[in-house]
Amino acid sequence: MAVGDAFARLVEIMERLRAPGGCPWDREQTHQSIKPYLIEEAYEVAEAIEKNDSDELRTELGDLLLQIVFHSTMAREAGVFTIEDVIGAITDKMVRRHPHVFGDVQVKDAAEVLTNWSRIKAAERVNSEDRSAIAGVPRGMPALLRAARLGEKASHVGFDWQRPEEVLEKVREELGELDQALASGDRAATEAELGDVLLALTSLARRADLNAEDALARAADRFSHRFRQMEAFFHAQGRDLRDVPLSEQEAAWQRIKNSC
Repeated sequence: MAVGDAFARLVEIMERLRAPGGCPWDREQTHQSIKPYLIEEAYEVAEAIEKNDSDELRTELGDLLLQIVFHSTMAREAGVFTIEDVIGAITDKMVRRHPHVFGDVQVKDAAEVLTNWSRIKAAERVNSEDRSAIAGVPRGMPALLRAARLGEKASHVGFDWQRPEEVLEKVREELGELDQALASGDRAATEAELGDVLLALTSLARRADLNAEDALARAADRFSHRFRQMEAFFHAQGRDLRDVPLSEQEAAWQRIKNSC
C-alpha cells in the first residue's frame, strides 16, 4: 500500500470512530482528556529506541501517529485546522529551515547547519510575543530534559563553554556553594544551589557529547539492579534488609558494584 493510501486509511478510520454511530469512547474524548496518552506514547517510543527493538519501535510509532491523527480530527470537527494543515505546516517549515538543501545556501558542517537553523527560527519569531533565543522549551518537560534543551538553545547564540573541563570547573564551583548552603541550614538556599549543580551537570553532559537524561536513566537502572541483588543476597541468608546494619549493607553493595 502506498504511503498516501495508508495514511488516508488511518485518517478515515479515526473519522469513522468519531462520527455518529462510531465508538462511544472515542466520540467523548477531547484534546485535554487524551493529552496524557500523547505523552505516554512518546515515552514508549523513547523506550523502544533505548531497547533497540525495531518491532516495538514500529508499533509505538504507530500509536504516537494515532494520537496526532486523533487531535487533528477533533480540530477539524471544531473548524480549527485539519491534518492537511498539520502536514503542510511542518513540510513548509522543513524546507524553510534547510536552505542548504532546498536553496542556495552553502554550509561546511553540522555546526553551521545548527547556527543557520537558530537564525531562521529567530526570524520566524520576529512577530512573536516571545522572541528569546531560548523560547519554545515547554515548562512541562521533565526538568533534566528542559535544562539540557535550554542550554543547547543558548549555545546556538554563543552562550556556552568551549570545553568540558571548563564546565567541570563550574560544577566544582557550584558544589562549593551547595556545601556552604547546607552548612548554613538555609533550606531555600540549599534548594537553589542544588538546582545550580544539576543545571551545570546538564551542560557538562552536553559539552562531553552525552545526554544527561540518558546518563541518569542508566544510573538509575544500575542502582535498581544492584539494590535488588543486595536484597536477594541477604534474603538468601534469611535476613530482612531492614534488620541488616548499614555497614554490612555497604560492604555487600561494594561487592556487587565491583562484580557488575
